[in-house]
Amino acid sequence: MASVDVVIPCYKYGSVLPTAVRSVLDQPGVDVRVLVIDDCSGDGSADVARALSDVDSRVTVLEHERNMGHIATYNEGLMEWASADYCALLSADDALTPGALRRATRLLDAHPEVGFVYGRPLHWDGSEPLPMARTEDKGWTVYNGLSWLRRRFTLGEGCITSPEVVVRTSLQRELGGYDPELRHTGDIEMWMRFALHADVGYLRGVDQAYYRVHGQNMSAAYYASVVNDLRQRLAAYTAISERTDNNLPDKHDMDRQVRRVLARDALRRAGRAFDKGRADTDPVPELIDFAREAHGDIESLPEWHTLRLRQRLGARKARALSPLVLTAPARRVRQHARVLRWQREGI
Repeated sequence: MASVDVVIPCYKYGSVLPTAVRSVLDQPGVDVRVLVIDDCSGDGSADVARALSDVDSRVTVLEHERNMGHIATYNEGLMEWASADYCALLSADDALTPGALRRATRLLDAHPEVGFVYGRPLHWDGSEPLPMARTEDKGWTVYNGLSWLRRRFTLGEGCITSPEVVVRTSLQRELGGYDPELRHTGDIEMWMRFALHADVGYLRGVDQAYYRVHGQNMSAAYYASVVNDLRQRLAAYTAISERTDNNLPDKHDMDRQVRRVLARDALRRAGRAFDKGRADTDPVPELIDFAREAHGDIESLPEWHTLRLRQRLGARKARALSPLVLTAPARRVRQHARVLRWQREGI
């Protein structure tokens, strides 16, 4: 029977911690242990964790005397405590779906070349009972790690939220944990780092974890700043491009590609600010600055020309003409704008 160690960091989430812990302990077909690390919550969360440990010896509790932050807490559990065949990190406000660990470990057992496995997360508002998850085994796909990595650079965004991942512990120990310099995209960087050295497993058609969506999500406030989101995403990709163990012959091409993707994303976001009538409140200049820093020659990007058109039209006209700006060539938009002006002026 495969063994899995699950690290559950907790900071002021004592009210929801039992759901997370129970979702691990109830996993069939695997030998599990749970480490709850209370990061000096000071609100009774540690008491909840100790109560869970009192009734199940598989639960260990570690209490910080001072707040260490999420990255240090993650790495403490994964790098210093986990010793099973496989390991996973589960936030105290998330949960595993029934059978998730057995499905993941079956793939990892069958494919020693795979470093980590993931499936779909089921977004959940925290209501009870937990929503019905897709748990019927529909097989898996094993991706070549380097091909999977190149796909991430092509898209410029991660495809994993984290609670749905199970990692081979030996690889975690070999390649390290979360990068403390990447406070909000350390997971993206770590999965890509693993893909440099191992293949990637994907469980098809099943939900592997419940990902709780609420206003207190650690990333919620951060992602409210789209510029910071883009900068942290770029930092994660740059970290992979600059690794000394990245011997890919096309790594510089990959770096240029992801910079172009992120620059286009920034310019699209700037354009949408005009479409939504928020050009005066959204960080349009900062988005343009980021695009130029990331890519340089933004004048060659189609999103730059549609943004410039919006700027020339002004916020009010750009919003009125947003469907045309998004779908039509700039020349046709200018023609339509002239027609509107003629109609308004009675020409």
